[in-house]
Amino acid sequence: MTVRSYSSLKAPTERTVWTRLTRRDSLARRLDWTLLGAAGILSLIGTLLVYSATRGRTDLNNGDPQYFLLRHILNLTIGVGLASVMVWLGHVRLRSAAPVLYVLSVLLSLAVLSPLGSTVNGSRSWIQLGGGFAFQPSELVKVGVILAMAMLLAAPLENEARPRPDTRAVLQALGIAAGPAVLILLTPDVGQTMVIAAIALGALLASGTGRAWILGLLGLGVLAALAVWQAGLLDEYQINRFAAFANPALDPAGVGYNTNQARIAIGSGGLTGQGLFHGSQTTGQFVPEQHTDFIFTVAGEELGFVGAGFVILLLGAVLWRGCRIAMHAPDTYGTIVAVGIVTWVAFQTFQNMGMALGIMPVTGLPLPFLSYGGSSMFAIWIAVGLLLAIHVRTRSRL
Repeated sequence: MTVRSYSSLKAPTERTVWTRLTRRDSLARRLDWTLLGAAGILSLIGTLLVYSATRGRTDLNNGDPQYFLLRHILNLTIGVGLASVMVWLGHVRLRSAAPVLYVLSVLLSLAVLSPLGSTVNGSRSWIQLGGGFAFQPSELVKVGVILAMAMLLAAPLENEARPRPDTRAVLQALGIAAGPAVLILLTPDVGQTMVIAAIALGALLASGTGRAWILGLLGLGVLAALAVWQAGLLDEYQINRFAAFANPALDPAGVGYNTNQARIAIGSGGLTGQGLFHGSQTTGQFVPEQHTDFIFTVAGEELGFVGAGFVILLLGAVLWRGCRIAMHAPDTYGTIVAVGIVTWVAFQTFQNMGMALGIMPVTGLPLPFLSYGGSSMFAIWIAVGLLLAIHVRTRSRL
C-alpha cells in the first residue's frame, strides 16, 4: 500500500495558489470586454425602458408597478448565466452538441403546433409553462440552426481544404434551415421566419458558397414570399400590417394605429427627450406592445435623439465586435457561427427599429437586449456567450 507523504497533504503553496489565480485571470483577460460591456449596458438601458413602459400599466401588471421589472431582471440574470455556460463549455464542445440542440429546437417547434401551444397576438408561437411564464421555441431555433448549419458547412472545408462547400453540403444546410422555418411560418410568425432566412444566407456567405447559389436563393425567396401570399397562409391581421406599411395613411385609427403612434412617440422626444419616466405617449399608454415590440419608442421619446443614438451606437459595437471575432476565429466553424449571430442581430435590429420608424412592416420581432421577454433574452445572451467562447479560444492560440 502506498503511503502519501506529509508534504503531499499540506496546504497549497503560495506558488500553486498564484498559478491558479493566474489561470483564472487569463480567462478574464481573454474575454472581449467591449462586446460584453456593450451588451451589458444595452441590457441595463432596456431594464429602465421596460420599467418605464410598464409601471403604469395596471391592466398588465396586476396592480404591481414592479411586476415586469422584477421578471425582466430575472430573465437577464438567467441570460447572463447561460452566456457564462457557453463560455465555460467552449464552441468546440458545443459543436459536438449541435445536432442535439437542433433536434430539441425542432421538437419544441412541433410542440407549439400541438395542443401544448398557445396563441398570443394572433401567433401560435408559445408554450405556457405556468405561473404566468411562457416559452417561445423559435428563439431557441435560431441558435440551433446556426450551430447545425455551421457544423455541416465547415466540415468539408476543414477536412478536404476546399475553397467552398460542395452542392451536397449546401443542400443539407438549406434543409437544416428550411425545416424549422416552415414550422414557424405555420404558426404563423413571419418575422421569425425572416430571421431564420437571414441567418441561413449569412452562414452560406461566410462559408464561401458560390454567387450562383446566393442569387438563386434570393430569387427563390421572392417567389416563396409571393406563393405564401397567394396561398393565403397569412392571417388577415398580417395582411393588414403589410397594407398599412405600403400606405401609412390607411386607417390611422385601425391597422395603421401602431406605426402612427410609434412615430409620434419617437418624434416627440426631440434632441434630448422628455426625460426618463416622463414620456407623454408612454405615460398615456398610446403605443401598443411598447415594452416588447415597440420598446425603441420609449428610448426615442424619453431619451431623445441623443439617447436613441447611443442605443444604436451600442448595438453597432456589438455587431462590430461580432465581425471582428468572425474574422479572427480559430476555425471555419467559429467563423460561420459568428457570422450567423451577427446576421441575426443586425437583421432583427433593423427590422425592429424600422417598424417603429415606419420604414418596415410590423412583424412582432423584439429589439435585441432591450425588449421584454425571457425567450428572446435567453437566446441573445446565449449568442453573446458563443461569441465570447470563440474569442477566448482565438486569444488562447495567440
